Amino acid sequence: MNPGMDANADLFMKEISHRIPVKPEATVQERVAAATALGKSGNPAAVPPLIQSLSDPHRKVRLESALALGRLGDTEAVPALISALNDPETEVRAAVIAALGRIRDRRATRAIVSCLKDTDDRVRIGAAVVLGKLGDPRAIKPLEALGRDPFEEVRDAAADAARRIRK
Repeated sequence: MNPGMDANADLFMKEISHRIPVKPEATVQERVAAATALGKSGNPAAVPPLIQSLSDPHRKVRLESALALGRLGDTEAVPALISALNDPETEVRAAVIAALGRIRDRRATRAIVSCLKDTDDRVRIGAAVVLGKLGDPRAIKPLEALGRDPFEEVRDAAADAARRIRK
């Protein structure tokens, strides 16, 4: 790659990463845009500011940061994403589960299994789907327990995930 392009990319990363968690004067829209740009950058240097932004006061920033970490696919983000599964916002928890599904690191299995008990059916469905992707046999019994879930979509996702793991 061209050294000039590398220098420009480094400069871009430095500028954009400062907009996420460290500049309180940045608007929510600017922080969301910065998270999106970092996620699309493909640069591993984007992971630390995105991890930090998982604790942003605004849910839209936390949501986009989780999705961006999933796009980057760096396993360095897994512990922070696991912690973010406790976010009070359903949409953020769902985005975190999706990110963990893209990264596909079995260290997240136990935490995702706990999401099978979430109060929101969308989170339970997402957790079941991701557990099927991870393929960890430890998830089979908890997935089977969802056979009694009141929502058919949850029951179906759990059954599909358990079948996928058994293959």
